[in-house]
Amino acid sequence: MTKTVRTAIFPVAGMGTRFLPATKAIPKELLPVLDTPLIQYAIDEAREAGVEKMIFVNHPSKSAIEQHVLHDAKLNATLCERGKGKLAAELEAAALNEKDIEVVFTHQEEPLGLGHAILCAREEALPGAVAVLLPDDLILGRPGALGQMISAYENGDVDHMLATMEVPRENVSAYGVLSVSRRDGPFAICDGLVEKPDADVAPSTTAVVGRYVLDNSIFEALATQEPGAGGEIQLTDAIASAIGDKTVAGYRFAGNRFDCGSKEGMLSAQLFLAAQNPAYDAVISEFLGTSAQAEVA
Repeated sequence: MTKTVRTAIFPVAGMGTRFLPATKAIPKELLPVLDTPLIQYAIDEAREAGVEKMIFVNHPSKSAIEQHVLHDAKLNATLCERGKGKLAAELEAAALNEKDIEVVFTHQEEPLGLGHAILCAREEALPGAVAVLLPDDLILGRPGALGQMISAYENGDVDHMLATMEVPRENVSAYGVLSVSRRDGPFAICDGLVEKPDADVAPSTTAVVGRYVLDNSIFEALATQEPGAGGEIQLTDAIASAIGDKTVAGYRFAGNRFDCGSKEGMLSAQLFLAAQNPAYDAVISEFLGTSAQAEVA
């Protein structure tokens, strides 16, 4: 029997401290990669994957996220009146239409961790497994990473699935890392999961990134999970506690991933997308030429 994934959860309540002062007034999820906010990429990925309901776990101070996500009829009418109908149509297409997808906003009042943020969505989630997308992990590719994962999950024998990628051993301390018992195609079946291990004790270089498909039992695990690192409820701890009772696997997705929670990752994403668009060729060529001249000088 297939396992249908109907709900996508977006934890977006974080403070975005790594991008201060830019995020003092603007949520990090609305920072643009070229002209598209980070959260829009995640929304489009979930929409392409066919989920029925999107739950945004937000903070009361970040109402701008709700304004971006939903259709703004007044803004679109103004654009049309000013002869900008094409732009109005693009905005309407990007916004979530609640006739097609159920949209819910709930609040995480205190920064109690990613696991706690997901637990805040418990009462709103539809029956069955849930997807979790971290918008500052930008993953570009077609089909999207979440669509790939849901397809594999619904036709596989896995309870909790985590998006993974191989990273240099010297970088493992920035990630949750799997202890892999066996590999089966794109799956890495794991017998352990370690959060941010030192390089010399990391069980592998198979690192978890910001996409998950989780059996509904994750909510009960999170409800009883003791605080971990930083005094927060850690999703990694709840998933790790299920190993043995549940099958937990990493999934090697196809696509380009950028850590847009870091300045280096955001810059890499900007340059990658700019390089795909001929409209920016002259700008890039001019910059490269100027840089080369500066090195010679």
